Amino acid sequence: MTRLRDDARFTDLERRATAETRGTDAAGECDRLLRLARDGGTEAREALAGFLAESGRPLWALEIASFALGCSGDRRAFETLVFLLNYRDPVRGATAAHALSRLGDPRTARAAAALATNELRTAYALHPVRLLVTLRAPESVPTLVAVLSRLLTSPGPHGTVALACVEGLGCLGDARACEVLARAARQQRLRPAAEAALARTGG
Repeated sequence: MTRLRDDARFTDLERRATAETRGTDAAGECDRLLRLARDGGTEAREALAGFLAESGRPLWALEIASFALGCSGDRRAFETLVFLLNYRDPVRGATAAHALSRLGDPRTARAAAALATNELRTAYALHPVRLLVTLRAPESVPTLVAVLSRLLTSPGPHGTVALACVEGLGCLGDARACEVLARAARQQRLRPAAEAALARTGG
């Protein structure tokens, strides 16, 4: 298993989980899970995978176990990480996206695309969108174009997601995004990012 001691995301997760369980009956279990996550050995990975298979575990515990397994490339973490990716807590979404980007599971891009395009979950689409940019998968550009087009057609409270799509399409530099980026450039709040993205896509 990948060593996590120097991973800033893990350091943040460790701090959050410790604070959440401090002074409770769960503090001991939290400490045990963090030790397993830091261990990096095969036995530790098996213990974490067994933990994920159990029901009724708290979110902080699922986050620790799935993050450690995901960063090690263990696909048994996939379902839990996808659940956390679209969770209402953006900090947990960011942690899950980081682990999924390192997991190497071929299902990841398809799952992220499904979450990003779910109109009922647009408020939580930021991290699926950013993950698609990181993955640079075949699904990435079509999904970001579709999400941004919908948000431009029906403006609402999801400006952060729209901006992430614009910036992501600029990073991907695919000419298929030129039309929707030109539309985005007509909106004042998106104009600077859209113009920069157009310059990178040849628009």
